[in-house]
Amino acid sequence: MASRIRYLALPEEHPCSPQRTLLAGKALLGRFRGLRISLSMSCSETISSIQVATVGNNPRWALRIGLFLVMLTWLVYTLFKFGMFLLNGVEVPFTDVPGSVGFGFRTAAAFLAFVTVLFYVVKRDFSKAEALASLRWIVLLEAAYWILFLPAAVWGFQYSNIQFTQELWILETGLPCLVEAIAMSTVLVVLFFKLSQKKPAEGAIKWALIAAATEILVFWFNYTSQWWSEFFLNGTRFLGQSHVAILEFGLTGIGLLVLGAFAAVYAKSMSGTRALSKLSLRQAGAIITALGLYFDVILLVWVLVPDFGASLIIWPKFIVDHNVDLWMATLPLVGVPLMLHRPEADFQPEYIT
Repeated sequence: MASRIRYLALPEEHPCSPQRTLLAGKALLGRFRGLRISLSMSCSETISSIQVATVGNNPRWALRIGLFLVMLTWLVYTLFKFGMFLLNGVEVPFTDVPGSVGFGFRTAAAFLAFVTVLFYVVKRDFSKAEALASLRWIVLLEAAYWILFLPAAVWGFQYSNIQFTQELWILETGLPCLVEAIAMSTVLVVLFFKLSQKKPAEGAIKWALIAAATEILVFWFNYTSQWWSEFFLNGTRFLGQSHVAILEFGLTGIGLLVLGAFAAVYAKSMSGTRALSKLSLRQAGAIITALGLYFDVILLVWVLVPDFGASLIIWPKFIVDHNVDLWMATLPLVGVPLMLHRPEADFQPEYIT
């Protein structure tokens, strides 16, 4: 009690006096309130920055994951088909041996593409020299895959049997294999030589776009030839029996042609682009997504209506059983992020800008 009385009785100018202590406490409280407001504002700004960064990075991560899943699907599906080819053995050596070798080249291309994208996903970005070397090997292996369809084209122009006439084999095998072997190998070989650090990127971008448009048009010609072969055998009466057949014929004969024409126009309009970052990635994403959705519809119809609602002979066997490109059904995983792309300088890895 005496100590308390002595404390209250201290003069006002004493540093431990009640008055000085109260003033110091008020000042400290004011500083604390200011600090709390500052911290609150800093936290809000930090959270906002994190949210902006997260939203900004979503397209990049979506593209990384999409590329990884597409390349993984390409590799797994190609390995599966390659294994089936080997297990089925050789029936026609003149076509089956080159075909198996060619599919081995495609399997190697899929593996190399998967490894390259895997490094990209884990942010182990390649240098420009490493990226170009990987891309050149992939393009060269794909060119070798396509050119080895030539023996099948030669065989298709010469073969006939009791069941099917020579004209049918030309329509179903000879012409499609000839067109895809010459067209795809030509544009890919040109692209291979354009992919060089010693040459401007403009030429490589131009021929990459040409190769993409050519592949879509090759799909259109090849797949439509299977429908012409179906008409050659059965006439057009089956179109009146099945809405599913009409749908698939329309998507193939008209849809792929329109998509290929749009891709060709896009390639023409972007042919002078000097960097990938200057491309209209949204249009590219729309083309990629549309191509993937075509295969999605094909697979969905096959699951729901395995016989396509009509007595078809060639189309069901070709489009599902013998189709080595069904992995492209996953392409929307890449196309959609590109469609949502915002033109930012850091969206792409350094080595492809």
